[in-house]
Parts: sequence; structure tokens; C-alpha cells
Amino acid sequence: MTAIEWPPSLWAAVTPPGPSTPPPDGDLDIDTVVIGGGFTGLSTALHLALQGVQVVVLEAVAPGWGASGRNNGQVIPTLTRPDPQDIIARHGEAGERFVALLRDSADYLFELVRGQGLAAEAEQHGWVQPVHTPGRMKIARRRVEQWSAQGAPVELLSAAQITEKTGSTIWHGGFWNPQGGHVNPLALSRELARAVIRAGGRVHGQTPATRWQRDGAHWVVATPHGRVRARRLMLATNAYTGEAVRSLAPDLAREVVPVLSWQMATRPLDERQLKQVIPGRQAVSDTHGDLWFMRLDARQRLVTGGALIVRTAGAARLRRRVGARLARIFPALRDIGFDHVWNGYIGMTTDFMPRLHRLGPDAYGWVGCNGRGVALAVALGREFAQALQGTAPESLALPLTDPVPLPAHALLRRLAPWRLMQYRLADGREI
Repeated sequence: MTAIEWPPSLWAAVTPPGPSTPPPDGDLDIDTVVIGGGFTGLSTALHLALQGVQVVVLEAVAPGWGASGRNNGQVIPTLTRPDPQDIIARHGEAGERFVALLRDSADYLFELVRGQGLAAEAEQHGWVQPVHTPGRMKIARRRVEQWSAQGAPVELLSAAQITEKTGSTIWHGGFWNPQGGHVNPLALSRELARAVIRAGGRVHGQTPATRWQRDGAHWVVATPHGRVRARRLMLATNAYTGEAVRSLAPDLAREVVPVLSWQMATRPLDERQLKQVIPGRQAVSDTHGDLWFMRLDARQRLVTGGALIVRTAGAARLRRRVGARLARIFPALRDIGFDHVWNGYIGMTTDFMPRLHRLGPDAYGWVGCNGRGVALAVALGREFAQALQGTAPESLALPLTDPVPLPAHALLRRLAPWRLMQYRLADGREI
């Protein structure tokens, strides 16, 4: 699927235009080049620019065009999995620092939004993870225990408490974190780009990086509009690493499987419905593998979504499937209807753990948001900015590994949607 084929999103329909980001008019010689104009790339560039570093962002289409501007906008300070103890067991002290970054990532995003005055429709009303079968309460208890031990302000909730927060009686309890919330993700992307420019950085859209290589003490990045020569380099293309230019970073592209994620927005809810549907306006995503997730936006639409094995007639099929789901969760939304249905890639890894890499002298990159990239990507931008300025990675929240491409990646990519069948079978079983 090419850039012009992505279906228009709710966010594109309601978000003010971003800043002007024309391509460069020739070669550039600069301190730091960032490839990718999503959350990580823009956050990294902003943190560098605020420190007076000359930085340029190269974006293949426009800031927020990829996953950063097409997602649900939930700000969640955890991974889907693994849990904190598993991360620390795998990565030691670096894992401990990474868990601390995850714990504080939502707070950090909202503080950045407030501190920089970013008009991102940000609401920090918390994140709720309801439990969809009684046996899965053991998952909620484990996560509350582990995150509490790491200092997170999480709380185990009874079925009655979940009903109070969500307005729905279908769940059996769960847990919540008051640090979470939601944003308009495209607005956040465009506002971050605006903040980078305001701080003295440069952002160039319609400027795909086609090749990057080491030349003496510098990195040289080729683009259709000239080359960029820089002392430091950040690769922040995540699920789209092999999409705009297949040969850009093949090892990283083959570490992650781009999976199509569908998002949907209802018609605006009326006052009666708003009293019965997430009255506290938290972000909600439950324990289904075939995830049930939802939040209200600034125009009182419920923004939700789903997954499909086969794309054919996807929008129409999801309107029926997710419509029936919402009627079950919230009887007040029976026959609500959807004004917007869109999709985009998320970058999945086999173990749901992101892959963070040192790519060479003064060069870093990562892939694998696994559907939890909003808070994580913004917080990682701060860490990568410090690494690029010379802070030893060993002291940062960067559990670095060597790239390990997945064998038979092309086959895995074709088969990945069928894993949804496995998730649905597991979702129907008690544990």
C-alpha cells in the first residue's frame, strides 16, 4: 500500500494543518540527522533542538503520516507484555531503567505537552484495563503487584469499580493507572514538528531517505533533494522502515512485522450516551488478544477499532462486527453508526518487546512499538537525544541489542493476520 492509498482518518479530518515542511533545496551539513517524522523522530529532534543542537528531520511524506498519526491515541505507560520482572530478568540494570521509563512515560508525555503548549487534545484521565473473564483477574493482580513494586500508582479494581469507570457491566474487574489518558495523535505529531521548528530545528517532508552510510567521521544520508551530512544519526521509522524505501535498513525492517490496525470513530454521542459510556473519559483497552479498546475524543465521538484476518471489504465488515461489540458493551450505543474507518501499520515483534539498537558511531534506531508506542516513543526520544549527545547508553533507559532479522520474514508477514484466529480461540477460553 502506497502513501496515497491509506484511507483518510478522523484525525486528518479534524486536525488543523501542521507547519510548512518543504523538502530541502540542496545538500545540508548539520550536526544531527533524524530519519522519520513520527513521535520518536520528532521527540528526539525537539530534545536536541532545545539544547541548541543543529538537527534536521527527514520525513518521507509528512509529520505524523505513519503510525504516529493514525493510531487510537491512547497514552498507556506499559507494554502489552512482557511484565516488568521479565524485562529486568532479560536486560538487567538496563531493563530496570527501561521499566522506570515505561512507568513514567505517560506523565512525561503530558508534561511535555503542557510545557511546550502543544495543542494535542490531551486528556490525562487515566487508563483502564478491564478483564474479560474471571480467571484473567490473576493477570490483573500480577500486573498490579509488579507495577506497584516499581512505584507505579496502579490499583486493582472490582467488577463494580470497572462498571463505575467504564459504564459497562460486561467485565469482571481489572486495573487502572491514573497516569494514562489519550491524545489526538496527528495533532501531537504536527505540534511536535512545530515545536522542533520553533526551537531552531528543521523538518523536511516529502523527503524520503533512500540510503545512509558512514563516510569518515560523518553519516551521509541520500534523499531525492540532495544529501545530508551529519555527525550523528537517528533512525526512527519503526513499522514503516521497509515501506517507503525497501532497502533503507533491511535488518531492522525484518525484525518487525507490520500488521494492519483498523481504527473507527462513531457519530458524536449525545448527553444521555455520554453519561453511560466511559463517564470518566479514561482510555480503555481490555485483556482480549483480539483487543477491545476505546476512548472518547474532543468531539464526543467514541474512537475504537478492531482487527481483521482478510482486508477485503474491511470497513463494511468492521462496521458490523465492532458495531455489535459496542452494543454489547454499551447498550446505549446500539445502532450508533461510524463516521470514519481507517487503518495503518503497527510494528509487532515476536515477543512484544521493542528492539533498540546502536547502529554505529553516534547512530541509533529502534523498531517494534507493538501497539503501545505513543507514550513510549515520546519518552524514548529524550533517551536517544541524550545518547546522541554523548551520554553513555549504559546509563540510559536503552536496553540495546544487535539487530536480529526474523527468518522467513516475508512469509511471517503474510501469515501474521492469521494469528488473530489463535487469539480469538484463546480469548474464548478461561485460564
